[in-house]
Amino acid sequence: MKKIFTIVLLGAFCLVNAQAFKGKGDTKLDIGATLQNGGTGVVASADFGLGENFSIGVLSSYLLGANEYLGEKPSVDYRFDAKLRFNANLGNVLNVSPKFDLYPGLNIGLKNFGGHIGARYFFTDGFGVFTEFSAPFAKYDKEASSRYNNGTSFNIGASFNLD
Repeated sequence: MKKIFTIVLLGAFCLVNAQAFKGKGDTKLDIGATLQNGGTGVVASADFGLGENFSIGVLSSYLLGANEYLGEKPSVDYRFDAKLRFNANLGNVLNVSPKFDLYPGLNIGLKNFGGHIGARYFFTDGFGVFTEFSAPFAKYDKEASSRYNNGTSFNIGASFNLD
């Protein structure tokens, strides 16, 4: 199953184009790996520009390599998480480079409410990379099994444009 998922992920990298955040009407897709407390996995997010400096979106993550915790192996529902996001895109405010975007934001998901800060850099109009750090502010469930998506996480991967 892991090999099939990896092949599909690599195929997605080859089929979509990328660009820097350009504001209203801009749609981008980030696909990458996540490293967090208790496991590693895959993450995908899509953000939709609503204004010059802000966007909303969704994020989904799935832990592939999750550690056993207190003698308990995590089930699928503990490995999966989905979130709604709000980003403040500050690339044009900071004016570092038109290829660079810094975006702090808030997210609300199935497991917690939290915040994130990320950065994107585009090598060309067709390809970019991103990195993001996320931390929960409020956890919905304190059970041992819910800890798999209730810790800090670090994401890294490629950024694509869907327009």
